Amino acid sequence: MKVPLSWLKDYVDITLPIAELADRLTFAGLEVEHIDYVGVSGAELVWDRDKIVIAQIVEVRPHPNADRLVLADVDYGASEPHQVVTGAPNIFDLKGQGRLTNGPKVVYAREGSVLYDGHQPGKVLMTLKPAKLRGVKSDSMVCSEKELGLSDEHEGIILLDDDAPIGSAAADYLGDIVLDIAILPNIARASSILGVAREVAALTGQKLHQPTYELKGTGPKIENGVKVQINDQDLCSRFTATIVRGVKPGPSPYWVQRRLRLAGQRPINNIVDVSNYIMLDIGQPIHTFDYDKLLKRAALSSPERGGVTRAVKHAVRTGGGVPTIIVRRAKAGEHMLTLDGIDRELNPDNLMITDAQGPVGVAGIMGGMETEVDAHTTDVLIEAANFNMINIRQTTQQMKLPSEASARFGRGIHPAMALRGNIRSANLIQQLGGGTIDTGSVDVYPQPAETITINLTLSEVKRLLGFEISVEEITRILESLEFKSAVSSQQSAISVTVPDHRIDCTGPHDLIEEIARIYGYDRFPQVGMTDELPPQRSNPSLEFEEHVRDLLVQSGLTEAITYSMTTPRREAKLLPDHRPDDRPYVEIANPISAERTHMRHTLLASLLEVVTQNVRHHEYVAMFELNKVYLASEDGPLPDEPRRLSIVMTGPREPLSWQGGDRNPIDFYDLKGVIEALLRGLHVEGEDFEATEHPTYYPGRTARLKVKGTSIGVFGELHPLVREGFDFPDQPVLAAELDLEALTKQVPASVNVIDVPRFPAVTEDMALIVDEKISADQILSIILQAAAGDGLLKRAELFDVFKGDRIGAGKKSLAYRLTYQVDRTLTDPEVVKVRESIVKRLQDEVSAVIRG
Repeated sequence: MKVPLSWLKDYVDITLPIAELADRLTFAGLEVEHIDYVGVSGAELVWDRDKIVIAQIVEVRPHPNADRLVLADVDYGASEPHQVVTGAPNIFDLKGQGRLTNGPKVVYAREGSVLYDGHQPGKVLMTLKPAKLRGVKSDSMVCSEKELGLSDEHEGIILLDDDAPIGSAAADYLGDIVLDIAILPNIARASSILGVAREVAALTGQKLHQPTYELKGTGPKIENGVKVQINDQDLCSRFTATIVRGVKPGPSPYWVQRRLRLAGQRPINNIVDVSNYIMLDIGQPIHTFDYDKLLKRAALSSPERGGVTRAVKHAVRTGGGVPTIIVRRAKAGEHMLTLDGIDRELNPDNLMITDAQGPVGVAGIMGGMETEVDAHTTDVLIEAANFNMINIRQTTQQMKLPSEASARFGRGIHPAMALRGNIRSANLIQQLGGGTIDTGSVDVYPQPAETITINLTLSEVKRLLGFEISVEEITRILESLEFKSAVSSQQSAISVTVPDHRIDCTGPHDLIEEIARIYGYDRFPQVGMTDELPPQRSNPSLEFEEHVRDLLVQSGLTEAITYSMTTPRREAKLLPDHRPDDRPYVEIANPISAERTHMRHTLLASLLEVVTQNVRHHEYVAMFELNKVYLASEDGPLPDEPRRLSIVMTGPREPLSWQGGDRNPIDFYDLKGVIEALLRGLHVEGEDFEATEHPTYYPGRTARLKVKGTSIGVFGELHPLVREGFDFPDQPVLAAELDLEALTKQVPASVNVIDVPRFPAVTEDMALIVDEKISADQILSIILQAAAGDGLLKRAELFDVFKGDRIGAGKKSLAYRLTYQVDRTLTDPEVVKVRESIVKRLQDEVSAVIRG
C-alpha cells in the first residue's frame, strides 16, 4: 500500500527522519519496501524552491502569430506579473476575458528551472532557457504533471485548488514522500492511512488525531428514502445506507486527485473518488449507487403503471415504491452486468446486493451497470456494509474479480467501521459535490459484535518474551494502540478491552505480540537460557530422504519440486489410451485453478511435464522428484500419503564436444545404472531386475526392481504414445517411479566396513556361449552359487555381449570378469579348482560352452 506522508500527517505528527521512520515500521511488521520522493530531496527531480513556485494566472491573451498558443500573465508573488507563452488547452477558454479576478492557480517555473521535457517520451531532464516562440520571447513556463514528474499527463497544465498560496515553493505545497508498505495478512488492520497512522503514533509516542464521524444531515428522513433487509445474516453482519441529494458530478479538487494518484488510484470524478478515498483513508470499502436509478427500478415494481415517470411520481406521492435493498444469496441461474461490462452468471454461493428487480451489486466486490453513478447523477445512495471474509474470498476467486475492496473485506473488517465509513463518505460527497444529506442513516445490525476482554498476566508476558517488562510500560504500549486496560490491585494482571478495529486479537498471545512489536524486537535483551537444552534426536526419515537426494545429484540428476495438485485428465496421459485412473482421487474443495483440482496419485506425470518444458531449451535433461502422493483411504477422510521417487531422463549420452563423445541417445541401461548407483550408495543388497510389461512403458524395455523379493518399482523407456502425449520430441525418454517406503525397509541399519586387502586379487575373463533366451542375471547367479563354498570369488561382472553368425543362430556370447581375492596369496591350483567348478555348473544347468 502506498502511503503519502502528507496524507499520513492528517492523523499523526511525524517527528522522525523518514529513513528512521521506515526502519521503525519495518521492525514492527509493516515492511517498507520502497520510499518514493516527489519533488523533494531524495527525488531524481528536485523542484528548485526559488524557481518553481505557486502562481496565479491573471490574464490570458491571444498569441499574435499562432492560433494554438496564448500569452498568459502570471502573478508569482513578485512586484509585477510575468508573461509566459503556453499551448495548454485547459486555459484557452480564458483567452480575451481581460483581467481575471479569480484566475486559476498554477505551478510556475522560472528561467533556469530543471524539469522533465513534456514533449519527449519517458523522463528526459531539461533546463529552461530563453527562447522565442513564434516571435514572442519565452523564458519561463506554467507546468503540466509530466514536466514535474507527477504523471505522464501533458494535455494541459496543473490547475490547483483556490487555497494554493501564491509565491510559495511548489515543493512545500505539492512535494511529498510516499512509503510503499507491504500489508501482509497479519497486519490487515493497517491497510488504510488511519491504520498506518495508528502504528506510527504508537511507535513514536505521538497522539493519534482521530477523524470525526458526525453526519451533517439536514434533508428528509432517511427511512422515507430507502429500506434495507438482510436475508443472509451469516454472510452480512451489518448494512448501512445514506442518501445525498442534489450532487453535481465533476472533477475532484486537485488535492483529492493528488492524494489518490500518490496512493496508486486513478481519479474519476468527485462522487466515485470519494469511495476510493474513504477506503484508503479509514479502511472501509464504500459503494455508491445512483439513487434515481434505484427509485425507477422500485417504481417499476409498484402497482401503478403508465410509464416510468408516472410510476415514480406515484411512488413519491404515496410513499410506495421506495427502494428496498435486500442482501441475499444469488438464485441459481441469475445474471448481472457488472461495472466491468461483463454479464456474469451467479450461483447460490454468491452474496448479492439486490432490490425488487434483482441484483444491483456483488457484495463487497463490484457494483452493477444498471445503477452506476454517471455524469447525469443527481442523487446518490451510499452503501457501507460488513461481509463474511471467507465468502468474499471465494466469490472473488470464482469471478476472478480481485480489487482493493475485496482484498480488505477478504482479510476481515470489524462491523463498527461500516457506519463510520458511511458518515465520512456522505460528508465528503457533500463537500466535493454539494447537495443535501438526508437526516440519519439506515443501520441494520441484527447481531452487534461483542466487546472482547482479555486477562493478561505479567507472568505470561515474561514466559513468552523471556524477560520482564514493567506493568507501566505494558499499559502504555497497549493504550497507544487504543486498547483500554485496567491493572489489578496486586499489579500482577491487566484486564484489556480490545478496540473494535482489532478483530485479530482474541487471547493473551495476541496482546503479547503487540507488546513485543511496539517495544521493539531490536531492544530485546540477550539472556541465556535458564534450563538445559532438550536432548537432540535425529529424524531418520528426513535423513534418509536427504541421503537419497545427495546420491541422485551425485549421479548427475537435478531435483524438481512440482505441485501436489493436478487433475485426473493430466495423469491419464501416462497410459497410451489416456484412460483415467479408476482409483478414487482426493478432490480439493477450493482449488487454486482448473488445473489443480485433485491430489496426485503419482509423481511421474508432473515430472514429465517439467522435463518437457526443459527439453525445449536443453538437449539433455535428467531430473528426479522425491515427494508424497495422495491416495484415498478407507480408514477415514484423510488420504494416505506414501512417499515416491520418480526419475526422468532423456537426450544424448554425452554433450557435443571437440573431443567427440557418444552422441547416441541414452537408453534403458543408463537409467538402470542410476538406480544401481542409488542402491550401492544406500548399501542395499539382493536386488533383482526382472523383465515385465507395463502400459506406460515400451514393451521389451521395461523392468521391475525387486529387493529380496519385495517389489520396489517399475522403470524403463516410455511408450511412444505416452511420449507423444507429453509432447516430447522423437527420442527415447527413460522414466522410473519407485516406492520409497518399500525401499527404506531394505536399507540396512548398519554397514560393516572392512580393511583394504593386503594381498592382490587374481582376475580372469570367461566367455560363454549360451542360448539367447537365457538372461545374464541367471548366468551370474549360477557363477556366484558355484563359487560360494570356497569363498575365493570376490566379484563377477558382465562386460561384453555378442551375437553373430560366428556363434550360431539363437545363441549369444556373454563375457564375465571374475575377481578372486582372500586375505592371503592365492595359488593357481586354487583358482583353477573354483573355475572348473563354475564351468561344470554352467554346462550342467544351461549347457554353456566355453568360448575359445
